[in-house]
Amino acid sequence: GATTVASTMIVASLAGIKVFATGGIGGVHRGATETFDISADLEELAHTNVAVVCAGAKSILDIGLTLEYLETHGVPVVGYQTEEMPAFYTRKSGYKVDYKVETPEEIAKMLKAKWDIGLNGGMVVANPIEEQYQMDYDIIMDAIDKAVKQADGKGIKGKDTTPFLLAKVKEITGGDSLESNIMLVYNNASLGAKIAVELSK
Repeated sequence: GATTVASTMIVASLAGIKVFATGGIGGVHRGATETFDISADLEELAHTNVAVVCAGAKSILDIGLTLEYLETHGVPVVGYQTEEMPAFYTRKSGYKVDYKVETPEEIAKMLKAKWDIGLNGGMVVANPIEEQYQMDYDIIMDAIDKAVKQADGKGIKGKDTTPFLLAKVKEITGGDSLESNIMLVYNNASLGAKIAVELSK
């Protein structure tokens, strides 16, 4: 089985786990100004004291609006060794993170300070996919645009949107996006483990 980031945050919090790794967070969907399609992940990040290590927001989303929503809800978005919010399959998105940090120890200190003074909510730790595994920006954006058009044409909405788009992008890229997805999760798990070790100290 699998759970969303929001569900995993709740389960992690119940189990006393303060840091977990995922692929990418959900966010504000493209066209949300009309559909109001916003992932519950963002609401959970505003309330639950768990840090989420990810390769940014899924590139099928509106990353600019996702960052605005997080900022409104007081959720820090921290870039690990980057000033730019990664876009899942690629290291660039054109949007800046709130803070650039260089070490897992720095992130652990930020988390401890945040929670010690009673500021509730999580933190997004944006960890770019490693360069050798990232996809070509133009190719992936073209694949996403095609997938979004197909979703619109088929009338796919709500929670069916993300699985449909990710499957379509995989199909359009001949499976390359799946390989990138796997490698970025490994990378996030590695960083998440290092942050957890530092936080436990």
